Amino acid sequence: MKIRMASEKDIARIHELLLQVAMVHHNGRPDLFKYGQRKYTDNQLKEILIDKKRPVFAAVDENDRLMGYAFCIFQQHMNDNILTDIRTLYIDDLCVDENMRGSHIGTMIYDAVLDFARENGCYNVTLNVWSCNESAMKFYLARGLKPQKVGMEVIL
Repeated sequence: MKIRMASEKDIARIHELLLQVAMVHHNGRPDLFKYGQRKYTDNQLKEILIDKKRPVFAAVDENDRLMGYAFCIFQQHMNDNILTDIRTLYIDDLCVDENMRGSHIGTMIYDAVLDFARENGCYNVTLNVWSCNESAMKFYLARGLKPQKVGMEVIL
């Protein structure tokens, strides 16, 4: 397994994995997430893949087939009234093919993201995880992540 930056040739496979994530979210919160929908169009993915502020990591096997990814976004609040100017790398989405889970691909991707963030002068790496996604929550806690803030709701 090798980690590289994702490219346009990965788009079809990215869509397959995005659908797996969408189904996890739909199954956990069908009131919020539509069944079987794509998160991005092909054009949106093409734009993301060339945007230096939105690096996308790809875990590929010996045949260069995508087995997992991490969509990231650089964030920084310059000259904000209350927030400091720290540079953050936000993990927007991290997925490993459901048939490959448990083979440490997620850890490899996560470690590559941390290394990249350090190399790019980031203070921290952040992410959000839906509370209905217990396996993701366990994965991130096992990597040493701690809750930074908690989103709450009341359904009316």
